[in-house]
Amino acid sequence: MTQAIASGRPAYELRSKQRGPSDLELEVWQVPSTATPELKEPKRVAGLSGHKLLIVEGSVLRKLKAEKVSLAKLKKGESRRDALSEDLAMAIGLLFKLLAPMRNVSFMENCARGIDGMAREESAYWLGMAMHRRNPRRVLAALRLLLSAN
Repeated sequence: MTQAIASGRPAYELRSKQRGPSDLELEVWQVPSTATPELKEPKRVAGLSGHKLLIVEGSVLRKLKAEKVSLAKLKKGESRRDALSEDLAMAIGLLFKLLAPMRNVSFMENCARGIDGMAREESAYWLGMAMHRRNPRRVLAALRLLLSAN
């Protein structure tokens, strides 16, 4: 996390909590840094847990493992915080934000595949639109429509 602060880039962290066997909760938070002087305290980007997380858990854990973040030794009731790169935080944050209200499993899988295939700039655009618009539900509905049609 200090590397992001020193580099003048936005800083993100993953907050994970093991609530029970096969019940993991993951949240992406943006933390204050020199790149975000308006941010005085951590801001929640998105989170996912339960059966919705189970649908994409393998993909998310592989991405985390690539950044040397392992949640394998997390015990029941235990929580931890890990620094995330900006690219990974944007991709996972957008995925969590998009999937949270969804119910149709096949649409959720299509959306997850679509986000996996997005370029860095595209995921940054959609996450920025979803976080900073007056009506983020409209933005997310539009993205769901585009991705679930495939």
